[in-house]
Amino acid sequence: MRIELATAAGTPGRPNEDWTATALPASGQGGGLVLLDGVTPPQGDDGCVHSVPWFTARLGGALVELSGSRRDLTLREILAESIRHTADSHRSLCDLSHVRTPQATVVVVRWDEAWVEHLVLSDSVLLFESPGGDVHAVLDDRLDRLPPELLVSEAVADARARNKEGGFFTAAADPDVADRAVTGRTPRAEVRALAAMTDGASRWTEMFGEGDWADCLGVLEKEGPQGLIDRVRALEDADTERRRLLRGKTHDDATAVYARL
Repeated sequence: MRIELATAAGTPGRPNEDWTATALPASGQGGGLVLLDGVTPPQGDDGCVHSVPWFTARLGGALVELSGSRRDLTLREILAESIRHTADSHRSLCDLSHVRTPQATVVVVRWDEAWVEHLVLSDSVLLFESPGGDVHAVLDDRLDRLPPELLVSEAVADARARNKEGGFFTAAADPDVADRAVTGRTPRAEVRALAAMTDGASRWTEMFGEGDWADCLGVLEKEGPQGLIDRVRALEDADTERRRLLRGKTHDDATAVYARL
């Protein structure tokens, strides 16, 4: 088994709000990964005394621990319990009802000798490669399906569509959001490799169109996650006229995980 991961902050001197970890039990019969992309709030506008990295570290840690130790729970149940545990750790100090209370996208994958289970919430990307080389993307595309009137500006999109019916969902303080996650399982024999990426890394395909998902997985296999992130940074730096970046950040936090099972 081969597992590689890399992450890079989008802005020098600013904390990286992505979070990732992998786990391989001593038995060698299974494993798992967790990848989070923390949502950056406007300065001083989230109702919380804690930072986004504080939140992603606690939510991520809970997800890793439960996905490895509680095989009797589904990934949705694990996400719900992890959100509840994280919320309880700062409920007395923070306004968790605030629309921008610390939150994150989520990818969780767990495998054993028989199955590969997955969960995706919001716009991080999960890729599966079959033994024959076919690549399948697991996406929660609700953010992409928002009507144009909800995308006039970032602030309007957040206020009218974040964690609401008809909008999109992230892991914040409400455990019930776990029911909105995209989940499934695949026979282990049908998965040769998998990869998870935050949207800062998936820009190579989604923003710059340098290749499809199969091409993206090929870069990860040959050059590793750091190689993909380096490619994204070069494309961002070269887009001086902002033809692809448009109003987006020049550099976003970027994280990728590649696992060859």
